[in-house]
Amino acid sequence: MASTRQPAVAGRFYAGDEPSLRKQVEAAFAHEIGPGSVPTPAAGSPDIAGVVAPHAGLPFSGPVAAHSYAALAESGTPETVVIVGPNHTGVGAAVAVPGDDEWRTPLGSVPIDDGLRDRIVAETDASVDDRAHASEHAAEVQLPFLQHLYDDLAVLPISLRRQDADVAQALGDVLETHAGEGAVVIASSDFTHYEPHEVAIDRDELALDRIDATDPAGLIETVEREGLSVCGYGAIAAMLWASGADSQVDVLAHATSGDTAGSRDEVVGYASVAVRDGASEAA
Repeated sequence: MASTRQPAVAGRFYAGDEPSLRKQVEAAFAHEIGPGSVPTPAAGSPDIAGVVAPHAGLPFSGPVAAHSYAALAESGTPETVVIVGPNHTGVGAAVAVPGDDEWRTPLGSVPIDDGLRDRIVAETDASVDDRAHASEHAAEVQLPFLQHLYDDLAVLPISLRRQDADVAQALGDVLETHAGEGAVVIASSDFTHYEPHEVAIDRDELALDRIDATDPAGLIETVEREGLSVCGYGAIAAMLWASGADSQVDVLAHATSGDTAGSRDEVVGYASVAVRDGASEAA
């Protein structure tokens, strides 16, 4: 009998029933900050290797996240989506993959890619630890977008309590080797936390500059040197290492919660980024 992780943040970070959640996802695409409309996924393996998508409540970060999912859908249909994010709770292993067979949201259940999970556990310091995922939202809030767009895919959430360069590069190298042609890595991360809008935009740009340069080591160094509150910086670095040095980065959207659903006095920054396979760009 399959073991299922039940949703931890349904009804809080996103709507708790299927009709309301589908409307909420569609509204994120249609929002004035969003890409404009819900895309129709293209057939075939995507040329996008990875994206950055924020993970706050959908009314706040959903319109920015929708840019990443629109670009992904327009580029193809992945077989596996690896979702790497920070561990906000501080519970569980430093690098944790889930032991469950599937994850559920109000839109249904998604299977876990157990083969890729086994490779990551065998070749990195990752552990199977459901405690790290039990109350964590960083990966879960990405699922409604994926489920709304795609009927058939597997996922592998990875929770990082450690986000240093050694952990991020080791994970990225294994994902680059084993994730496969039909896989995409989502780095789940918000950017500056609880600063005035203009301050947040400026500080976000320090991190986005290193992301745009495909410089994962420089991103980690900049976050640590400048004291940036990019919560998933190690996840973003792992995604960049997994995508390869010749990949092409496109910053799709950059906004704050002050643009989408709140005051500009104290905001959280959000960015949407797509990373395309360099070989595909050159072809």
